[in-house]
Amino acid sequence: MTDWFHPEHSGIAPVQLHSLKLWIPGKKCGTIVVKAEELSNCRESVMMQFCGNKLDKKDFFGKSDPFLVFYRSNEDGTFTICHKTEVVKNTLNPVWQAFKISVRALCNGDYDRYGVFCTGRGSHDFIGEFSTSYRELSRGQSQFNVYEVINPKKKGKKKKYLNSGTVTLLSFLVDTEVTFLDFIKGNPAQPTSLHYMNPYQLNTYAMALKAVGDIIQDYDSDKMFPALGFGAKLPPDGRISHEFALNGNPQNPYCNGIDGVMEAYYQSLKSVQLYGPTNFSPVINHVARYAASVKDGSQYFILLIITDGVISDMAQTKESIVNAASLPMSIIIVGVGPAEFDAMIELDGDEVRISSRGRYAERDIVQFVPFRDYIDRTGNHILSLARLAKDVLAEIPDQFLSYMRTRGIKPSPAPPPYTPPGHPLQTQI
Repeated sequence: MTDWFHPEHSGIAPVQLHSLKLWIPGKKCGTIVVKAEELSNCRESVMMQFCGNKLDKKDFFGKSDPFLVFYRSNEDGTFTICHKTEVVKNTLNPVWQAFKISVRALCNGDYDRYGVFCTGRGSHDFIGEFSTSYRELSRGQSQFNVYEVINPKKKGKKKKYLNSGTVTLLSFLVDTEVTFLDFIKGNPAQPTSLHYMNPYQLNTYAMALKAVGDIIQDYDSDKMFPALGFGAKLPPDGRISHEFALNGNPQNPYCNGIDGVMEAYYQSLKSVQLYGPTNFSPVINHVARYAASVKDGSQYFILLIITDGVISDMAQTKESIVNAASLPMSIIIVGVGPAEFDAMIELDGDEVRISSRGRYAERDIVQFVPFRDYIDRTGNHILSLARLAKDVLAEIPDQFLSYMRTRGIKPSPAPPPYTPPGHPLQTQI
């Protein structure tokens, strides 16, 4: 922590940055410096307060005007300022105001990443520095969070140098930031959630799963369906997953019929915590891996996605669909809830063929259906199963045939008609 910091005072190597020079012929226009690090999905924030004790005197006639600067260490060994406190005037024993900072800004969600904290005075005289980590700070106010402030130059010159004072952590309170997705997904125990586990009737997700599943399951010979969930924290460690088995068995995610899928769905709601972001591409890629291994026309894969319309990886999903368009697979997206489904309509690609990075999908493989168009105003009853079936399956035959035709795959010859024993085969001409 410090209100001012410089590599010369700390012994830390200067920051290595990538730069882009701007130019107009005949003129120097300066430089843009770009530095990037992949952000974690950590949503915690922390409220902290610090005080100093017996800091070095920097003013000839007075005391000091100290403040703190927090530096987060980066993956490449450089440091970035992530917070500055206010200046406390004319004191060697400052108490700085409590402040709130996101854990992502402080350490990018890496609890063991060390940061450097420096002390300075208002005119930018360096007092000293110390280092610690989020994990150490999370112990709260204790003997472990009293830090000696060290000035490397003084330490190198004076044999009897001890420190330039101490900084103590006074408080440490952690909070989890809520997002828009938390309100959309909600708690399955609350009636406001689309996943509400109502003991008397199916929730919207279950209604859509049951209705659409009953329609498409008759096209599967063994009625064994791999069922995946996405956007949840999994037990026991809270790992975020966008591709997990609803039945809890990643080695065998298959469920027996749509009723088995329904049972796995309800059990998963009791064991996982719904959590953003909502990424489609992992499950699309999951099915695509299977489809890529069977291109001879003997199998065709249909992925059913039931969603509230929120999507966090639109660009990646488009690329996954473009890649999957050359494989024996189709995607049915069923939208549930009251949200606008503009993104899902775009993925459908009926009006504009979907593309990614200048590459267009070989064929249309997505069919989107808004489930609310097929239920009554109470949301409890389906108005017309026949119309729902018609619209769900509207594009699948053409999508299937387009794959087979472009690859020259012909239907397998029909088996000869059954002839009972003892009856000669008769042929009419």
